Amino acid sequence: MKFAAFFRNLNLGHGNAPSRAALESAFVQAGADEAASFQTNGTVAFSARGVRPARKIARTVQQALATGHGFDEPVFVRTMAYLHTLMARDPFVGMDKAPPIYDFYVTFLHDDAKVLPALPTCNARGDVQVLLYTDAELLSLSHLTGKTPGNPNVFAEQLLGLPATTRTWGTVARLVRKFG
Repeated sequence: MKFAAFFRNLNLGHGNAPSRAALESAFVQAGADEAASFQTNGTVAFSARGVRPARKIARTVQQALATGHGFDEPVFVRTMAYLHTLMARDPFVGMDKAPPIYDFYVTFLHDDAKVLPALPTCNARGDVQVLLYTDAELLSLSHLTGKTPGNPNVFAEQLLGLPATTRTWGTVARLVRKFG
């Protein structure tokens, strides 16, 4: 099976982050059949023999990064099949990414997050607008307020009190096209 791992705050080549080769090697050493880092934002496509093994691989890599690099951030795992389904739910269809819209986003939520029907669809500043909550993500757009775009990740973490990680819709679409 094919999976994607989304690390929070991992930018290859910065701070305590590993190199691309080290990150891919950590996945293979943890039991992945294959692994490919996608872009530089802590997204990794990998293969494993099932969901449980994939989650175990991701946790092992997370621990290895903490021990070997001092990088201690959560990782969020999704199957490529699920990401295909998520792409099909595209709430951005027909929307033009033009001012005041800055970009479209997918925020991957912590496993313990509880998405309730009464959650707000906009942050206090009005520069993050959630178009769709799933059980495991929020799909949103951000608006420019002055020169600063809204931050869906900050909104999700403050709202739910748990870590999250965010990618642009375009990044997830390219990931699925390339590895899905």
